[in-house]
Amino acid sequence: MKITPTRFAKTFVRTRNGSETAVRLGYSPEEAKELEADMLARKSVKRAIRKLDDADEQNLCYVKTGLSRLAFGSINDAAALLFADEPTREEVLSADLFNVAEIKKVKGGGVEMKFYDRQKALEKLVELDPELKEVSAAQEFLNAVYSGSQDMDEDILEGEDDDE
Repeated sequence: MKITPTRFAKTFVRTRNGSETAVRLGYSPEEAKELEADMLARKSVKRAIRKLDDADEQNLCYVKTGLSRLAFGSINDAAALLFADEPTREEVLSADLFNVAEIKKVKGGGVEMKFYDRQKALEKLVELDPELKEVSAAQEFLNAVYSGSQDMDEDILEGEDDDE
């Protein structure tokens, strides 16, 4: 069975383990070590891995951009649609609904919208960015956001007691 450098590299980029890559591509565990050594020594395989890693960095940029939009994006368009009596097709199509996780009609009329969790998006951004991982200020910011949301929950609950 012949494995091309590109095929080996594509699987290797996902596993980061040469033996596992060889087994996934049909080799026995005994043959895998030998194939791993052979393939990872080849310049063509190294080149293919570098090329795929560079492409992954571009994909990572897309992921970070999406998470940033979730964390910091506006919900104004969604709120405007939610409160509009009869939004037109054009208003709906032109609205930025990137932060909307779910829209559903409620029995008896009305619409319910759920938004993506901004705090989770921030946490994922920190996980994906090595520079942010090292900066304790980012962690302090997340802790402040988290404790602030807990304080708001407590204030809301205390407010409910005041109404009784």
